[in-house]
Amino acid sequence: MLNLSLIALGGALGSVLRYLLAELISALVGTSLIWAVLLINVSGSFLIGLAAGASWDQVRLADGPFIRYFVMVGVCGGYTTFSAFSLQTVSLLQSGEVARAGLNVFLSLSCCLIATWAGFALSAALSR
Repeated sequence: MLNLSLIALGGALGSVLRYLLAELISALVGTSLIWAVLLINVSGSFLIGLAAGASWDQVRLADGPFIRYFVMVGVCGGYTTFSAFSLQTVSLLQSGEVARAGLNVFLSLSCCLIATWAGFALSAALSR
């Protein structure tokens, strides 16, 4: 029951953070660009990499269910927006914007993978 509570609380927090950040970015640069979803997915990828690195056996920064359930499953699950990324990409394709759709896929995948690696590397460096 503790794990489910941690997931629910983390998911609620992640969802609210995603909404607030998306609103802020949209107010700054407009809604026609991919930047809000991209930044949310990249920063969420960094956070999950950082949390995963901190919770691995060889890295003793964090143990227990908090990191795994609250941060990784809850916060990151509620915060990241892969379904929004997918919808945005399909919408771009349907409107004939193939180049923008391809750029969205390329940037999202490459930046999120790099961010996850960077978060993991940072947590490993901090544990030394």
